[in-house]
Amino acid sequence: MPATNPSLAEFVAQAQRGLQSRVFGPEYLMKQSYFTVDTATGVFNTTYGKKVWHALNNQVRFFNAIPRVVWGPTAGWRIRSDRGSGRSRPITETGTLPTVDVSAIQTVSSLPRISGTTFGAAVKAIFTANLEGGVGDVLAMEQENAQLDHMKDINQQLLAGDAYIASAGAATTFTVPASIAHHFKIGDAVATDDGGTPGRTTGSVVSAVNETTGVVTIATGTAVADGDIMYIFSRAGFTSLDDVVEVDSADNVGAGGGQSEPRAYDLTLSGRATAGDWNAAARVDRAAGVGRDLSLNLLDNCIRDIRINGGEPKLILLGWDQYFRLERLLSTQQRYLGQEEYQVGVGNEKTLPGTRTGFVVATYQGIPILPDPDVPASVSTADAVLGTNVYVLDTDYLEIAIAQPTQYVENRDYFAVNALVVRGLLYTMGELRCNGFNRQAKITDLNT
Repeated sequence: MPATNPSLAEFVAQAQRGLQSRVFGPEYLMKQSYFTVDTATGVFNTTYGKKVWHALNNQVRFFNAIPRVVWGPTAGWRIRSDRGSGRSRPITETGTLPTVDVSAIQTVSSLPRISGTTFGAAVKAIFTANLEGGVGDVLAMEQENAQLDHMKDINQQLLAGDAYIASAGAATTFTVPASIAHHFKIGDAVATDDGGTPGRTTGSVVSAVNETTGVVTIATGTAVADGDIMYIFSRAGFTSLDDVVEVDSADNVGAGGGQSEPRAYDLTLSGRATAGDWNAAARVDRAAGVGRDLSLNLLDNCIRDIRINGGEPKLILLGWDQYFRLERLLSTQQRYLGQEEYQVGVGNEKTLPGTRTGFVVATYQGIPILPDPDVPASVSTADAVLGTNVYVLDTDYLEIAIAQPTQYVENRDYFAVNALVVRGLLYTMGELRCNGFNRQAKITDLNT
């Protein structure tokens, strides 16, 4: 009988003891035959970081580009529109003096507009958000988000479109493409033109806007039908750039060749009825609801007319779609021209040459180009949303007058709200002022 290897015998004995143990015994092998590892047993739980990222475009560019001034002691301003008849002429050696006449002074006024943003959090949410896995200081997070939303809303008010064609409607509602419904704000008064008898003497107040369906709810008024033009009769918030750079009786086609007559400030409709009047836009280049491509000729015409009226364009404002169209138009020049310094006119001041402010700025004929995602788009007669408009502006005649800078109000009075919540409010009081209507221009009905 062969001798037993002590080492092998010891190894076998140790293996047997392991199989009989509680950890590696038969019951362990039995468990592995019909049990699987389940991550839902509390071994791992998904947790999320405190940082909250944005899926929203919070860029505010036009508001930052326009000079801001203190409101001052008045609510109105004056614009000289005529030199006076016969007050200047040649005088012969013994001739009479020119007839004494006075300048034509026009008055414009607008009271401050208020824009507000609210936020809040329940007391319980404030506590639980600080537990493990929470967002931390939820009230601070909501306050920070409200600040972004507040400035974004003001920028969107300043760039709200002034007239669109309805695709359907009734006595208390009308429908526009959902992507442009936000240009109508609650509290705005909207008038209708169906190509027949326009409702230009009054407007129906907007009470609700559905940005998903494009349905806008208004007070009872003239029944709206497909093809009718809906234009802003008066604004509840800030006067928009589109209201200012406009001319009444603008042909938007629609049903029966309807027209839009948006009103800026307190100006009467008849005061802006003719292109070339003191308060009519120097250049409003339309194509009657038919899309066309942006061209350098269209831009040149706007620049030319502003200069003819004594202005000097200092800003080209457009959407990103038109920005890249313009970039392609100028791409051949990029091969030969290096990067140049530029200056942006802001009121009576200018930035330092080449100063960067976070904007993607290029120039055309020395005029800075500023893309803004909130620039309004046009709509075709077939209810299709076209590309964004292009504005050529002399910013020396544009300003945002601030009556009250952004204020923050917080309410922790639980009895007043009858709930354990903390609420906050941000509000700003001001208005967009234009001191020279005929020194502004825009191009509409552009393809994307």
